[in-house]
Amino acid sequence: MSTSPKVLMYSSDFCPFCHKAMRLLSSKGIEPEVRSVDGNAAIHAEMISRSGRHTVPQIFIGEEHVGGCDDLHALERQNRLNAILNP
Repeated sequence: MSTSPKVLMYSSDFCPFCHKAMRLLSSKGIEPEVRSVDGNAAIHAEMISRSGRHTVPQIFIGEEHVGGCDDLHALERQNRLNAILNP
């Protein structure tokens, strides 16, 4: 039995897209590790370094950067998200 890859989401408490991405992940039974960029320049810099993007959320499944909220929902619409979450 394979285990699901770790899901990491860089987030902000004030970001509606972060909440929307979290709802989708929760609906899949996934509780990601959340790293808040709120007031934390080091975490924000880490996110930019890893993703190349400045906005939240930025989501990683395993070592793969899947992008932000729109990217996550696009994977779901393409019926690809479950395969990534459950290899």
